[in-house]
Amino acid sequence: MENTASIGEKDVRAVGATGARTAPGSAAARVTRRPRAGWLALVPFVVVVALFEIMPLLQLALDSVIGRDSGALGLENYVRVFTTPLYQQSIWNSVWISLLSAVVGMVVAFLAARFASEASPRVRNAFTMVLNMMSNFSGVPLAFAFMILMGNAGVLTLVGQQFNIPFLANFNLYGADGLVIMYIYFQIPLATLLLIPAFAGIRKSWREAATILQATSFDYWFRIAIPNLMPSILGTLSVLFSNALAAYATAYALVMNNYALLALQITSRFKGDVQTDAATGGALAMVLIALMVVCTLVNNYFTRRAAKGRELV
Repeated sequence: MENTASIGEKDVRAVGATGARTAPGSAAARVTRRPRAGWLALVPFVVVVALFEIMPLLQLALDSVIGRDSGALGLENYVRVFTTPLYQQSIWNSVWISLLSAVVGMVVAFLAARFASEASPRVRNAFTMVLNMMSNFSGVPLAFAFMILMGNAGVLTLVGQQFNIPFLANFNLYGADGLVIMYIYFQIPLATLLLIPAFAGIRKSWREAATILQATSFDYWFRIAIPNLMPSILGTLSVLFSNALAAYATAYALVMNNYALLALQITSRFKGDVQTDAATGGALAMVLIALMVVCTLVNNYFTRRAAKGRELV
């Protein structure tokens, strides 16, 4: 009797804690075991991340602190990177081209996303389809397309020479100008696709309320719309900067190693024609990663500030 009473008390406590007692073979018990089995689906992902991201990153970090000449641990490679004029110019060129293309691409994408948000569903779907195609048209095909259009014997170059159009006739595709134009080209569709969902969060009632309060279009956009879009704008700007900073195929197909860019210098150190220089290449790669991390941290800081300001409003 005492055993029976104790079992009954345990059942009552179990029912009180869970609302109902779960039989070992019931469906509820099987559901509780499913999350454990679901973790197995992450195993391929973890393996891929470890093999193709974590291990190469650790190898780059190790190569960057092993001296090329001495073989000892130290900052010899980083000193070489920041004191060699070629590497200094590569870092500077990558930063200013990435920043300029990101800002210009953001401005054009902002206007394009606004158009898409105000267009009819049919026009918006067609516009999004075009953006998807443009965002996937990059790398070597994009470089060849620009060569055909604006190269030394390109269609637009010949038209500019024929009709005396200075910009087209004297445009140098195989330099900084060409890189900026191409980077802006592939930044615009990506930024637009990222901003369209943000514009969907703007309510029409905000515009109506601003109109009732006799606010101008300038007041509405710079005091209501843009502050609410600022977290998305900053996040997209960070993505664009990182995207341009690490771009390789387009730049290599256009200028090869004739223009100093950080991504091109990293690759040339690992696949040199005479010999490789993994030590300097690792240091350059870590500098590139550091620039992306700094960009992300700055973006997160301003995004949090913008989100807090929006909550206060």
